[in-house]
Amino acid sequence: MANLLKIKHIESDWQKTKDGAISVGIYNSLQLSRQLQGVNKKLGQAISHSISAGIIKGKTGEVNRVVGKKGLVVYVYGMGKKGNLNPESLRVSSAAVAKACINDKINSVAFLMPAEAKDLASSQATAEGLVLGSYQFNEFKTTRDDISLLESASIVGGDKKSIEKGSVIANSVCFARDLENRPGNIATPSHLAEHATKIGKSSSVKVTIFERDKFTKMGMGALAGVASGTEEPPKFIIMEYFNGPKNEKPKILVGKGLTFDSGGISIKPAAKMDEMKYDMCGSGVVLGAMRAISLLKPKMNVVGIVPSTENMSGDKAYRPGDILTAYNGKTIEVLNTDAEGRLILADALAYASKHYDPEYILDFATLTGAVVVALGHVASGIMGTDPKLISYIQKSSSVTGEKVWEFPLWDEYLEQVKSKIADVKNLGSPGQAGTIAGGAFLKEFVKNEIPWCHFDIAGSAWGDKKLSYQNPGSATGEIIRLVLDLLKV
Repeated sequence: MANLLKIKHIESDWQKTKDGAISVGIYNSLQLSRQLQGVNKKLGQAISHSISAGIIKGKTGEVNRVVGKKGLVVYVYGMGKKGNLNPESLRVSSAAVAKACINDKINSVAFLMPAEAKDLASSQATAEGLVLGSYQFNEFKTTRDDISLLESASIVGGDKKSIEKGSVIANSVCFARDLENRPGNIATPSHLAEHATKIGKSSSVKVTIFERDKFTKMGMGALAGVASGTEEPPKFIIMEYFNGPKNEKPKILVGKGLTFDSGGISIKPAAKMDEMKYDMCGSGVVLGAMRAISLLKPKMNVVGIVPSTENMSGDKAYRPGDILTAYNGKTIEVLNTDAEGRLILADALAYASKHYDPEYILDFATLTGAVVVALGHVASGIMGTDPKLISYIQKSSSVTGEKVWEFPLWDEYLEQVKSKIADVKNLGSPGQAGTIAGGAFLKEFVKNEIPWCHFDIAGSAWGDKKLSYQNPGSATGEIIRLVLDLLKV
């Protein structure tokens, strides 16, 4: 993992730090706080000079490098308007500082918490920003002379436990980013299973993996159908974390683990097909969340499920027109083999519904291009069956800054996925409500009494969102922090 692994906490005196640089915040009023006055004096008034020259403006996300006496390097980060400081703005600022250090080849930094940022969420968000902003994906580069890393960091002030928690969560996001950024010939279903097993071996998470023969005999005809065109061994991965009361219903997380999607016989256009390595980002959410849970050890019960395969077009591949039988016995008419994610999720949702009595089920998938048309790379689409669960998700979204937008699951949409020759079909009405059709299909495989929400992360799992704690054109690991906040880890 090419990112900051651990953050040191310093109680109050920033002058005790031995880091290569320090960073301090300023509001857009450009008035020097007591903290900033002390740093400014140490620099020989260099910050005051930069303000007078109009270099420093104090805008949120802005970072300016100031060099003072004896070569002391200070990054002045903007905090926007006084009174508007919040955890997300600190996450953005600390990530921007991390990126500035990497750009300037400075390998350590001390981040001075603003005196008014006393809440636990601000400490956690600052730690998250430093780690997420430090992330780089360069494991396949053989020449490393031009690579600069942020190797260590300190946070001066704030809450120590919240900083430690933020570091663990952000490192779990970076773990997921690594899985998601790896190409399909590396990040295979076996690769995902190996990492799930590693999480289990180092914690109390119990990992069970069903191979092709096993899950086929069990009746997972939808997963078996999608996997029929590939020689790469598919996997059905179950991760069970039971650390809460025995009578507490588990929360279930289901992630689409489609490690490469050619479209199958309904083959995709060649342009941007390389991006289909990201079609397993739903599994990244589950694996990243389960890693964080295994390290933070909350008193709760959580189950992660990942159906994983490639979608290829070999001579044994499933075809348009085929009828598949899912784990709950429902029959599926396949109209397009490129609508495969909902098929493998169908078996996973049916399995979760049958074998657990969950408090709720969440599923995560890069399911439809239609959600990118609707929401771009700004937000994830959600839809579900329980208004209370949806409201909790929206509340966590506002806490973590990971935007979601609810789509309806009205009866008219549910009718559109019914088949004339089977129970359901894997497409809705042509050219209409493609994202909702995916959710409407998945609903058929969750028992009615179980609260459930589907996350379509096709637009948010990777892309060009301009956030300092994400890298353009790269996996984001988005929604992991939201899930952990929702779970109250």
